[in-house]
Amino acid sequence: MGSLFRSEEMTLCQLFLQSEAAYACVSELGELGLVQFRDLNPDVNAFQRKFVNEVRRCDEMERKLRYLEKEIKKDGIPMLDTGENPEAPQPREMIDLEATFEKLENELREVNQNAEALKRNFLELTELKHILRKTQVFFDEAEHGGVVSQMADPSREEEQVTLLGEEGLRAGGQALKLGFVAGVILRERIPAFERMLWRACRGNVFLRQAEIETPLEDPSTGDQVFKSVFIIFFQGDQLKTRVKKICEGFRATLYPCPEAPADRREMAMGVMTRIEDLNTVLGQTQDHRHRVLVAAAKNIKNWFVKVRKIKAIYHTLNLFNLDVTQKCLIAECWVPVLDIETIQLALRRGTERSGSSVPPILNRMGTFEDPPTYNRTNKFTKGFQALIDAYGVASYREMNPAPYTIITFPFLFAVMFGDTGHGLIMFLFAGWMVLKEKPLAAKKSDNEIWNIFFGGRYIMFLMGLFSMYTGLIYNDIFSKSFNIFGSYWTNNYNFTTLKGSASLQLDPNGTAFYQHPYPLGMDPVWQLAENKIIFFNSYKMKISIIIGIIHMLFGISVGLWNHLYFKKLDNIITQFIPQIIFLSFLFLYMVILMLIKWINYGPTNDEQSGPHCAPSVLITFINMILFKENTPPVGCNSDWMYAGQKHLQRLLVILALLCVPFMLVAKPILIMRNRKKQHYQLNNHGTENGDVEGAGGAAAPNPGAIQGGGGHKEEEEEMSEIWIHQGIHTIEYVLGSVSHTASYLRLWALSLAHAQLSEVLWNMVLRNGLAREGWLGGIMLWAAFALWAVLTIGILVLMEGLSAFLHTLRLHWVEFQSKFYSGLGYSFTPFSFEIILDTAQATSED
Repeated sequence: MGSLFRSEEMTLCQLFLQSEAAYACVSELGELGLVQFRDLNPDVNAFQRKFVNEVRRCDEMERKLRYLEKEIKKDGIPMLDTGENPEAPQPREMIDLEATFEKLENELREVNQNAEALKRNFLELTELKHILRKTQVFFDEAEHGGVVSQMADPSREEEQVTLLGEEGLRAGGQALKLGFVAGVILRERIPAFERMLWRACRGNVFLRQAEIETPLEDPSTGDQVFKSVFIIFFQGDQLKTRVKKICEGFRATLYPCPEAPADRREMAMGVMTRIEDLNTVLGQTQDHRHRVLVAAAKNIKNWFVKVRKIKAIYHTLNLFNLDVTQKCLIAECWVPVLDIETIQLALRRGTERSGSSVPPILNRMGTFEDPPTYNRTNKFTKGFQALIDAYGVASYREMNPAPYTIITFPFLFAVMFGDTGHGLIMFLFAGWMVLKEKPLAAKKSDNEIWNIFFGGRYIMFLMGLFSMYTGLIYNDIFSKSFNIFGSYWTNNYNFTTLKGSASLQLDPNGTAFYQHPYPLGMDPVWQLAENKIIFFNSYKMKISIIIGIIHMLFGISVGLWNHLYFKKLDNIITQFIPQIIFLSFLFLYMVILMLIKWINYGPTNDEQSGPHCAPSVLITFINMILFKENTPPVGCNSDWMYAGQKHLQRLLVILALLCVPFMLVAKPILIMRNRKKQHYQLNNHGTENGDVEGAGGAAAPNPGAIQGGGGHKEEEEEMSEIWIHQGIHTIEYVLGSVSHTASYLRLWALSLAHAQLSEVLWNMVLRNGLAREGWLGGIMLWAAFALWAVLTIGILVLMEGLSAFLHTLRLHWVEFQSKFYSGLGYSFTPFSFEIILDTAQATSED
């Protein structure tokens, strides 16, 4: 749990593995997921690395598995997912896997090719069957009604052809011999096909077409297409050649069609027989394909896991270096210090599995590099840590805001969203996701919106729970109050006064109310008061300021722990102390004034110190900054809240203002003094070394050279840059103290807006459903409640919830984390099979 408050301590290690044991050891580390390897071959091309051939083999196996998966999905066969996590196979097992996948792919491709050929043959026979049926009608019409001689008026392309009688078929006593072609064409190409025939053949052909009612399956794509049968009559070989070229251009399929009716009937019977035989063969082919795919579907998930693990191992081995003997692999990796023993045990298991007798060696190394940031999380804290990392990953060993965010985030959200009814809806929805966590996670939906909700289920759960609490404090449940304890207000008027007055003010000095405050939250009588908004406006605004000041002071205090851990005592003097003084002496003092005002100016006080004499905190604060005196209201003793307030306020302002130049110059001056001191010590030390060298004849080592020889020497930042940086930081903090305090007023604004919107929705929608009685009133209530429920969930829960969520996120990222959090680190990304498999699955689903 300690790493949740501060990232894990990391160390850079050097790992020596025997070549025979490297594969098994890396496999064990992948199952463990606690080691981040560094690339020791950054300048080597990916195609020139040692295990590039093995990676290519894995790519080829993965391609074959994707082909099998696509065919399985095409047939709608469920792929068995037992949830097993098989270990990475040994290198010698790759040959067996390759042979299995090769056999399945070849068998499936052969079956698909045969099926496609059979389907193509079936399509041709089906089209021929329709041609023989449809053309029989055309020939019957030709025998009874005559044959065509020419197209109609050439000026009208879409004109139907004219049919002439038998007299028109003879010229000079000789009968005209017409040829014809028959075929099938896509239905949408018929109009263009007909126009092209007329233009190219100058109207000397006759086209008849009829639609095929049932769609036909395209054997190449499997799509259902609609086609039409056509027959074209013409005279002469020249027109025949031209017609066939046009048919070819429009991708029409031509079929032989006998002229004699008896031949057509005989061909039709043969076609039907062949279609029945093809149906039988197609059924057997589909059954064989289905059996192959069902057998593959049982193991394809495990095969994917195995291949991806093998590929990940070889990718990792390509990051290693070979020693000069080519028998040892050398790796460098970041590991958590607390897990070194666990990692060594995993390496030992890998060595035993490989049968190697040489134990692996894991040595810790010194380095000047910044280690990666690693915060251990569980399913509850993971969502909150993701909110922090979205802003920026914490610097190494920097204080982690996530544990505090677990409480402050849902609380600040609830201050803005405070409604017990709306919070209950959110609480129940998140609670359902938490209870059904395992089955919902097993579905692995690719819906992005759902994944966002499911990933933040624990955040939503706490937001709903806290919203129910703040809703009880506000006594706001779907814009209505619950009279749990009974109202503590007492009526001071008689019946005659109540009946004759439209608006009366209850005396807050009632004994029952003043001596016995309402036990929890707001008295329900405020829901009926006309000055409800005025009261809640003042109450929520002051509460927002109080919460904001406490939140910012806590952020500055967290920064103190950073200074102490990194032993930056200078920052405590030059940053923390003046910052805390500036914020406390001005803004925390304003909070104290609010509390004093609430306590001292009660309804039981005399007229000269009653509630009407209470000074405005805002005006008092402004006058305090401007060194102006307050003017007491008429009839009041004084505008000061306590004795000595004037002198104390001036002292606080002076001390707070003195902190500004102190923050501006203290740190740069301190840095200058330290640098001069270091240079003085180095010069003196150099002089002493020179004396020794002159006396003894041997040169003493130079501390600067020693530091440089370590491979890392930090360059000193220019003093001008330090002054500029400090000036920016000081101005940002001073102005930010004012703007950030005002920024917390969003707690007040959104809370008031949410409550008013809820009340408007009740009054304008649901109240209308309660206006009538009887059966008509029941129907109206049903319709009004349905509309109210939809608008409540859609607007008040989803849209208002999203708005409050984003505002809460801003308060944490800007107002809170800016006080102590730099977020300049980089995440610890270990070599983990779990992460690799999840990423691969998400990519394949996309």
